[in-house]
Amino acid sequence: MIFAVDVIDRKIIAELQAEGRLTVTELAQRVRLSVSPCHRRLRELERVGAIRGYRAVIDPATIGLGFEVLVYVTMEREDAATITEFESALADVPEVRHAERLFGDPDYLVRVATADLAAYQNLRDQKLATLPGVQRLTSTIVMKRIVDERPYVVSPRTLGA
Repeated sequence: MIFAVDVIDRKIIAELQAEGRLTVTELAQRVRLSVSPCHRRLRELERVGAIRGYRAVIDPATIGLGFEVLVYVTMEREDAATITEFESALADVPEVRHAERLFGDPDYLVRVATADLAAYQNLRDQKLATLPGVQRLTSTIVMKRIVDERPYVVSPRTLGA
């Protein structure tokens, strides 16, 4: 079943992306609803998965993980069993911050965060290179983030309203 998100739902999503710690009362004021209908809409957005959760956005350098690397993974084999095994093992690597399967070459883009180059080298050699089906890893060190944690655009024009 597809959940239809209307203009008010889009406003709720936009406000929460900008400031996820709003109370329901503050949120209701910003989207021009009374508290009860706003709360019902918010719970429904959460129930259907339109809002998947709430979290704090952390500066990785403050917790000693300011060294980021983009790792391009090319698979040796791409049969279903190998892909499933690889993806499951990759998901178990705590240093992996983000991973995407791609069409074309490379097969995956993985963002990892470590303390420094030596920690990354150890991660690469001891964990990433030993994952099932890996043929080649290509690493690119992130110099600087230009755009990060940008909210999704939820205007009516971009959402088909």
